[in-house]
Amino acid sequence: MTVPTGRRERKKAATRQKIADTALRLFLERGYDAVGIRDVAAEADVAVTTLFSHFPAKEALVFEQDADFEQRLTRAVTDRAPDEPLIPALRREVLALVRHCTGEGAGPIWHMIDSSPALRKYEESMRLRHAEALAATIEAEFAPARTPTVCRTIARFAIAAYTLAREATEPEAALDEIFQMIEAAWETTRPA
Repeated sequence: MTVPTGRRERKKAATRQKIADTALRLFLERGYDAVGIRDVAAEADVAVTTLFSHFPAKEALVFEQDADFEQRLTRAVTDRAPDEPLIPALRREVLALVRHCTGEGAGPIWHMIDSSPALRKYEESMRLRHAEALAATIEAEFAPARTPTVCRTIARFAIAAYTLAREATEPEAALDEIFQMIEAAWETTRPA
C-alpha cells in the first residue's frame, strides 16, 4: 500500500485502517451477517458517515486492500524492466498476492467469505474489475500488436490463476502449471 506523506493523509489512512481492522475483528468474532455498519462505526469510534467516506459498502470492509491489489497488478505490467517479458512479471506479482492471501490467519477470513453469498458476489465483481483494469494496462503496453480480446483474455487468465492458486494445496506449484498455459496462450498471439 502507498504510504501517505502528509499529516492529513496519514490520519485518514490510520482511520481507514482502524475501521477495517475493527470490522474484520467483529466479523470474525460474531459472524459477518450478525455485525452491522453501526456496530463497526461504534466500535471503531467513528461516525457512520466517516465509515462510508472510507468504504462504499459493508463488503468493502472485508476487502480493504482491493485498490492496492488492483494497482499492484497493473504496475506489474507498467513497472517491469524494459527487457522483462509480460508473463513472468504477472506471475511474480500474482504469486506475491497469493502468498499474502494465504498467509497466517487467512483461513478464517476465507471461510467467512466462502460462507457469505454477499461476500462471494462482491469478490467476484472485484475480480472482474481487476481483470478489466489489468486488460486495459496490457492493451496500453502491447496494442496494436495484441488485440483487445487477447489482452482481456490474458488478464482474466491471470486473475483466475490467483483464485485457483489461492485455493490449491500447493499454491506455487499451481501457479507454475497455470502460468505455463498462460505463457503458451500469450505466445500463440505473437505477431508474425
